[in-house]
Amino acid sequence: MKHISILVPHGSSIVDTIIAPYNMLKMANSYHRKLNGLTEPLFNIDLVGINNKPVTYQGLFTINPTSSIESLEKTDLIIISPISGNLEKGVKDNQRFVDWIRKQRIVNNAELASLCKGAFLLAETGLVNGKNCATHWTAHELFKKKYPAVNLIPESIICENNGIYSSGGGYSILNFTLYLIERFFGRETAIWTSKVSEIEFDRVSQSEFIIFSGQKEHSDEPIKVAQKYIENNFEHKLNVESVAETIHLNGRSFLRRFKKATSNTPLEYIQRVRIEAAKKRLESTTDNVMQVMFAIGYNDEKAFRTTFRKYSGLSPKEYQKKYNREMAFA
Repeated sequence: MKHISILVPHGSSIVDTIIAPYNMLKMANSYHRKLNGLTEPLFNIDLVGINNKPVTYQGLFTINPTSSIESLEKTDLIIISPISGNLEKGVKDNQRFVDWIRKQRIVNNAELASLCKGAFLLAETGLVNGKNCATHWTAHELFKKKYPAVNLIPESIICENNGIYSSGGGYSILNFTLYLIERFFGRETAIWTSKVSEIEFDRVSQSEFIIFSGQKEHSDEPIKVAQKYIENNFEHKLNVESVAETIHLNGRSFLRRFKKATSNTPLEYIQRVRIEAAKKRLESTTDNVMQVMFAIGYNDEKAFRTTFRKYSGLSPKEYQKKYNREMAFA
């Protein structure tokens, strides 16, 4: 029988992100056995701690590991549960997991799947250096700073690299767990689990959920001034030269420093600020798409619609219908 390990991290985590995948995998395991007439389930599923001691989260919820890295010599799939709160402290508190994950991958060729900010523990192993990885959008800037050798894919809910998987985060872990169920149990079992759990199937992007607030976790103060200028004047005609002039830099130096500080070109930053403003209007007003487009500084309808979809994953009309209560029933 194969084995799945769902990690129970030390420190801070969200208990649902551990228990929900555990329950879904148990459901899939049971259904798959009945569906295929097997005498025993495909997987043995354990909640794995650093040791066997209970772990309490938020001072309220306690999980009792069913196994530990001290006693578990071999596993086939490791679900790397999210850490939360102070992520750097979380990585330090769970370093023994990091070493064990690396060993299981290198020695036993275990497959790995990080949920949400569990990507920090995955990245700490060095196993995704030079590979694609996803994590929750609120942690993108810290992740890029801490693991520059990893190719972060910001909009993705799911990334896969030769048996190493990662997910965007939040409650998209449910969609990601369905993805893993399809991968290990087959599509029929995944669809059944989706229907019983009433979870949307085949959702692969977190773009529509990202709230862009500007990348300001850097120390280049003049660039912060330029960012603020863009945010206060996005509805006007802006270009690289005019923004660079506000902080007395030539175009080439400004481009280089802006990209280094924010991981966006100035044009990308302007686009993202404008699209975030458009999203807020679409959520809170009954303005039509053209009115919103002009209000945020766009004159080209095709360019606006293309850029909006690029950063939100939806068309402006789809977004408004989904997130504006008044328009949802129009």
